[in-house]
Amino acid sequence: MKKGFSLLVILLLISCAVKQKGAEGKDATDRTSSGEITITANDIKKSMEYLASDELGGRATGTEGIEKAAIFIENYFKDNNIQPYFETYRDSFNIEEIIGFNIVGLIEGNDPKLKKEFVILGGHYDHIGKGKEVNGDTIANGANDDASGTIAAMEFGKYFAKSKTNKRSVLITLYSAEEIGLKGSAHLAERLKNKGMDAYTMINFEMIGVPRTADKSMAYISGYNRSNLVSILNQYAGEKVLGLFPKAEQFQLFFRSDNFPFYKAFNMPAHAISTFDFTNFDYYHHVDDEPDKMDYTHMVSFINKMIPALEGMINGPTKEVVLTENE
Repeated sequence: MKKGFSLLVILLLISCAVKQKGAEGKDATDRTSSGEITITANDIKKSMEYLASDELGGRATGTEGIEKAAIFIENYFKDNNIQPYFETYRDSFNIEEIIGFNIVGLIEGNDPKLKKEFVILGGHYDHIGKGKEVNGDTIANGANDDASGTIAAMEFGKYFAKSKTNKRSVLITLYSAEEIGLKGSAHLAERLKNKGMDAYTMINFEMIGVPRTADKSMAYISGYNRSNLVSILNQYAGEKVLGLFPKAEQFQLFFRSDNFPFYKAFNMPAHAISTFDFTNFDYYHHVDDEPDKMDYTHMVSFINKMIPALEGMINGPTKEVVLTENE
């Protein structure tokens, strides 16, 4: 009798816990989870509504607005136990009279040998500041470009810092001065190379705030034929998350985002991943690139699908992602 009663109590407690979780007001499509780690559309939207707010003035490098963005990201890293890679989170550099700074966080690997190898995840948190006036608005908030990629990298950092599942070390690298010639990523790539870092691969998240049409892959990479990254990540994702965007080569996208300085410095696989394909969003470098135009369900889905893909690559026993000769 006592044993049956105890079993009944346990079952009731489990049932209550499930109901409590479901009562938080979030649809299943709004959240993903791995154990106790959750990613919610609400959290992503909250970050977006600050980073792409008028208060930050378009986040141009060297402005008060990008300083506020940097502080926000640093506090996010602290709150989620993402450690500074350097003495502080900031990797500072000069562009004539302008002082810029990348924000760099570390999640150390848990394997004694593999933790000496680094996977670099990133996005640029700067934007152009002002744009052509529309209905009295001149602030180019840069929600899709690239607060969306910045937030994705931050969420990946939170996941690995909390799950502690990464065998290799992971750097979360958020760049300024992308919009004025990839200056921030170029500075950091050279600095890490001069430190003798054993960098495995670099993935840059660039404009992932809006979905592609249903007949296309969820996302694509720049430099599709320069490595086998797509096949490796899709293998670990268990589905075709990444595909080919034929116009990426025509538009020279491989050379136009923060992956390129790492490819140049390390001669390693380094790509940008995007869901913006020039047909699904009309507000590139436009004052209407605003938080209310982002698809947060899509962003959660993308991040959720990328987690097992990244985790598999980060924990592979060998460096499976390699450059290919077909460039």
